[in-house]
Amino acid sequence: MVLAAGLGTRMQPLTAKTPKALLTVTGRTLLDYALDRICEAGIGRAVVNAHWHAEQIAARLRARAAREPGRLDMALQTEPDLLDTGGAVRQALATGALPSDSPFLVVNGDSLWLDGPIPAIARLANGFDGARHDALLLVARTATVIGQVGDGDFAIDEPGRLRRPREHEIVPYVFAGVQMLSPRLFDDAPPTPFSMNVLWDRALASGRIAALVHDGPWFHLSRPADIADTERAIRDPLFGPSNT
Repeated sequence: MVLAAGLGTRMQPLTAKTPKALLTVTGRTLLDYALDRICEAGIGRAVVNAHWHAEQIAARLRARAAREPGRLDMALQTEPDLLDTGGAVRQALATGALPSDSPFLVVNGDSLWLDGPIPAIARLANGFDGARHDALLLVARTATVIGQVGDGDFAIDEPGRLRRPREHEIVPYVFAGVQMLSPRLFDDAPPTPFSMNVLWDRALASGRIAALVHDGPWFHLSRPADIADTERAIRDPLFGPSNT
């Protein structure tokens, strides 16, 4: 699933008439970057949710399907009222758009990354253990992120246990917008709308959430200036044009 329903308020004025997922970096929309990664991972179906200017998301999916017929089966989940991240995934499970009997991938529609030696989605799929995990998150080191990330989202303590920051603590990892989830995570989920953070915190308390540290560049696109910074970083020979 690709989450593309947000209002993108911090990206104003660029998002006044355009969904954030349809903003472009090096001439390609963020939504297309996400769908490309999904295709490259060998996943054959994706559901995309939409709210803000949902008709533009729908048009983009139609254009992509016409240009690349048969490459990816795409379904649109239109949300007249925002369901938030957790509520959106729960809705897709309830309608059968996502599988109720096996793990699935969720990608933020504004998440942009370059892969390391092994693609990030393959690392998540290989690392997910349904006996131990309800959620496996991709995280990035805040020190290496292109863009502003604040005080971080998580720490990873020995022996690899994920936790939230303590009071006044600056932590070294930020959620990178990509996660493998078990449908089990949504058992007894609260009524919509609700954030994925609610379910993450519950999984943290039970020890059923883990993280993989991304081993390539990750870009935090929060403000309009971040787009130009990201484009400069992607074009830098350090990263190489073949990785874009």
